[in-house]
Amino acid sequence: MTFTIRRAVPDDAEGYARIMSDPAVYPGLMQLPYNNAHSWRERLTEITAPSKVDLILVAERGGTLVGNAGLHPIALPQHVRRRHVAMLGIAVLPEAQGQGVGTALMQALCDYADRWLGLLRIELTVYVDNAPAIALYRKFRFEMEGRFRGYAMRDGRLVDAFSMARIHPDPPTLAPLPPGTPDPF
Repeated sequence: MTFTIRRAVPDDAEGYARIMSDPAVYPGLMQLPYNNAHSWRERLTEITAPSKVDLILVAERGGTLVGNAGLHPIALPQHVRRRHVAMLGIAVLPEAQGQGVGTALMQALCDYADRWLGLLRIELTVYVDNAPAIALYRKFRFEMEGRFRGYAMRDGRLVDAFSMARIHPDPPTLAPLPPGTPDPF
């Protein structure tokens, strides 16, 4: 069955809560169990406001959300030297994994970052035991940069995570003027 990738809206809160509360999904994320639609509606309302530059996407199949992903710029007013960087997060329901949903979400985020934002670097963290996610990130040229020991609490244990990043494969440059173009100055 096919799926559609589109921008998230606050009305997606129920689907977000379902994905992020799935017992096979949230242990791989920095989310806590027992999410609810009310909290996600508030969060989606804030993060999808016109003044925000975050890109929040969902994968929808047959009217049901099966995945979501986000690209979150790091630069706050006090972090202007990190304007070229964004963080990436992604979640796909188990029944939709291995069907191209994660690949389509990643492709959309990377295209947006490269072609519209001109980001140089996309960063993420991934638990060291999440082999499918690591394989997906490597497919999009993310490279290992480090290991965080005892990075997060998961089900009563401290677990390690990898730091991964992708550098823009063809950073934007100024196109040269065609030969013979007169200089107006």
